[in-house]
Amino acid sequence: MEEKLKRIYIPMTETGFYILFALKEERHGYNIIQYVKELTGQEIIISAGTMYGSLSKMEKDGLIQATKEENRRKSYLITALGEEILVHEINRIKRLYKNSIGEKIDGD
Repeated sequence: MEEKLKRIYIPMTETGFYILFALKEERHGYNIIQYVKELTGQEIIISAGTMYGSLSKMEKDGLIQATKEENRRKSYLITALGEEILVHEINRIKRLYKNSIGEKIDGD
């Protein structure tokens, strides 16, 4: 993983995390907003402005790619690089959780 991108995206914002997570399946912006709202029990509501700014930046950085455009709705999917960053963040969150309940991480 390119170090510059790692520094930019790790640790991830909740918004960034949920956008990448949602794009494990092809979705367009509004669909991502609805999916995240449903997944988080209305706790995370991504505004349209935040969504489209994030999608644009993530696409430029190669974390996601546009797959199609229909009726001005652009659909996206996570790339291999985006998946790598997402997995890195999930592992970081798991470590934080384990440490928070008193588990040490084995350094093997």
